[in-house]
Amino acid sequence: MSGPQNSMNNPFFPLYEAHQRTSVNLKKAAIGSRRTKLNRLKQWLLSHQDSICEAEYEDLRKPSDEVNVTELYPVLTEARHAIAKLNNWTTPTSVGGSLTFIGTSASIYYEPKGTSLIISPWNYPVLLAVGPLISAIAAGNTVVLKPSEFTPATNSVIAQMIHDVFDPGEVELVEGEADVAAALLELPFDHIFFTGSPQVGKIVMGAAAKNLTSVTLELGGKSPTIVDETANIMDAAGKICWAKWTNAGQTCVAPDYLFVHEKVVDKLIGELKESSNKMYAKKDNYTSIINDKHFNRLEETISDATSKGADVLLSGNRSKDELTIDPMIIGNVSEDMRIMQDEIFGPILPIMTYKELGEVVNYINARPKPLALYLYSKKTSSRKRILQETSSGSLVFNDSVIQFGHPKLQMGGVNNSGIGKAHGHAGFLEFTHQKSVMKQMVGFTIASTVRPPYNNIKKKVIQLMLKYF
Repeated sequence: MSGPQNSMNNPFFPLYEAHQRTSVNLKKAAIGSRRTKLNRLKQWLLSHQDSICEAEYEDLRKPSDEVNVTELYPVLTEARHAIAKLNNWTTPTSVGGSLTFIGTSASIYYEPKGTSLIISPWNYPVLLAVGPLISAIAAGNTVVLKPSEFTPATNSVIAQMIHDVFDPGEVELVEGEADVAAALLELPFDHIFFTGSPQVGKIVMGAAAKNLTSVTLELGGKSPTIVDETANIMDAAGKICWAKWTNAGQTCVAPDYLFVHEKVVDKLIGELKESSNKMYAKKDNYTSIINDKHFNRLEETISDATSKGADVLLSGNRSKDELTIDPMIIGNVSEDMRIMQDEIFGPILPIMTYKELGEVVNYINARPKPLALYLYSKKTSSRKRILQETSSGSLVFNDSVIQFGHPKLQMGGVNNSGIGKAHGHAGFLEFTHQKSVMKQMVGFTIASTVRPPYNNIKKKVIQLMLKYF
């Protein structure tokens, strides 16, 4: 038994202990058993599409087509990619040496970290729970999954999936509010994967530090979007509208605010209005706000901006009863407004103008590093400058959000927007201990020539090693 003694008083200690025992056996299990589980998981998702869509509609009033495109498709792609690459990912990697290590062989072995905890959010309740689960299973770990309490219908479907596909001693779902998450964080898991806000991420990291547990923190922040004077404005507007107002803006990598060159701002606003109306005039294409708390937060954000002089350039209906806020565009924003200080996480898009790209670079660099950054431009020099002079978790030219669904692109933030990476091989490695393994020959070795006692010959050998080897 490992971990702090007070863990035994934790209500989830028996579950943790069972997973700890299972994790030992999983390290010895054939790699093919992981592939079998991932195939079962993939087939379950495909055969329960209706149940998943119905649950997400109940929780978020999310359209089924949106669920299929933004959640099921990326998760299924993630599973297929892991199944196809698992043998390659788990094969030990030989490492070359130097003359000093003649007679040795060295490799990197990829072993499961062991027990893992995944804490997932409410905004994409299937994608952000099952995606990390696939990485953890591919790496050979046990998983305790704690989803958000705000999506009970979807949680019920995920729980059924877990019970149908996995043994409870290997994967289990635990529901509850913040006190449940706090109790789970007290346990000495081998790895914690958290998706949520930077504020809560700091709490998770602090709890993990007490047990020296490794963490992956998928956080957020204010992701900028830049539209320069060379951009295809119609193309950019359609992409920005979809990226911003999918899931009613409740997306961690959604454009948070726009910087638009002053020469094209009027044209862009016109195209944004047209694209928004085309995509979301039908209310059955649009998701609701998750709950009263977040609806009130967004209402207060709008009121704060307008009371300080912001202009509403696009607005529609807002209904607290239905928890809906139609797409909004807000101009004439200033630094003292809440809309420019906090991550919006809703369907409100503030727009600022600029003359020189350097203004935008300085603005971005003066703030916490964002999870994503988007530039719409035909200029190679502008793309090169943004690539070299800014830092962000991901950078996309001439599109937004789609990088999250790419199975071969790692996903993650930097500093305030996250620690560690997810998706594909990077996600597999997050749940994996890369163990260095070395074998030395028996008898005379190069290393034996530099052991004490140090005579003149050995001293000369050491000097040669310092200069040439």
